[in-house]
Amino acid sequence: MEVLTERLLNNYQRNFPLLPAPFEHIAQSLNTDSGTVLKRLRELQKNGAVSRVGAVFKPNTVGVSTLAAIAVPDNLLESVAPIISAFPQVNHNYEREHEYNLWFVVTARDQPALVQSLRQVEERAGYPVLSLPLVKDYHIDLGFPMQLDQQPEPVTLEETPFIPNQAITPTDPASAEDLIDAIQDGLPLVARPYREIAERLGWSEQQVIERLQQMLESGVIKRLGVVVRHHELGYRANAMVVWDVPDEFVDQLGYQLGRQDCVTLCYQRPRRLPQWPYNLFCMVHGRDRDDVLACVERMVEGLGLEQLDKSILFSGRRFKQRGARYRGTQLNG
Repeated sequence: MEVLTERLLNNYQRNFPLLPAPFEHIAQSLNTDSGTVLKRLRELQKNGAVSRVGAVFKPNTVGVSTLAAIAVPDNLLESVAPIISAFPQVNHNYEREHEYNLWFVVTARDQPALVQSLRQVEERAGYPVLSLPLVKDYHIDLGFPMQLDQQPEPVTLEETPFIPNQAITPTDPASAEDLIDAIQDGLPLVARPYREIAERLGWSEQQVIERLQQMLESGVIKRLGVVVRHHELGYRANAMVVWDVPDEFVDQLGYQLGRQDCVTLCYQRPRRLPQWPYNLFCMVHGRDRDDVLACVERMVEGLGLEQLDKSILFSGRRFKQRGARYRGTQLNG
């Protein structure tokens, strides 16, 4: 079962089959049967190792979102965090080691709804919110290999040119909206998941498959597959590493940092002077704190970043983690 789990999670965090019976296809590739695959995924979801099987949407192609933070006195953090987590618009809420010690992601259908949500978070939490919306993403993966004992590759400075992101426009977004609503919490763990979704929407099974394929090809869906929770799989430490990079070099460095094996996210966000001077963010995951620090040191030495101001914000308590919801998140009152 452990070998099956490792292969299942390694092979299907992305490239999930867009076939009428996807779990049957997966089972054949793993030399087992679909009932065993479905049972194992349900078990992994129940014990928290798997968040869902479904889509990871590219930021700001479906609805809008922002990374936000507040500075809370340490002795009040446990009372303020549940206030933030109670908002349906908040899908991640973490403690981090910094003056800004509570970090969360807010999603909404559009910009006015996002502004309203942030305003009400401030009112209910009682602290000003630092909002840091995405400017540009260089690498968004959040896939986690299961072989935690592999030795890291050395970091080297490469001359590969940076290719800026292109604008993403979903094909016929009006008809895709209901599909997004149906899958934002994950695919149903049944033999014919696309047929079940189609029955909810009044579509055909083939229409669902074709629409998901279009959204993958256009970049609206970043990846389709098993979405895991890193902590439960042995990645016990992670840090958000933020850098103050001259604007003319941020694209080049963002691309380079995003290529490192231990980096799962890398993106540009705005500075908020004077309280927040950093404009380049990357997430680093490791087996423990030393593992994360070693990765950061390899990047600093390998890419010649010794002169850049940076801060390493290790994660503490996880108050909330789930997939983003873009519909059905209206405020109550």
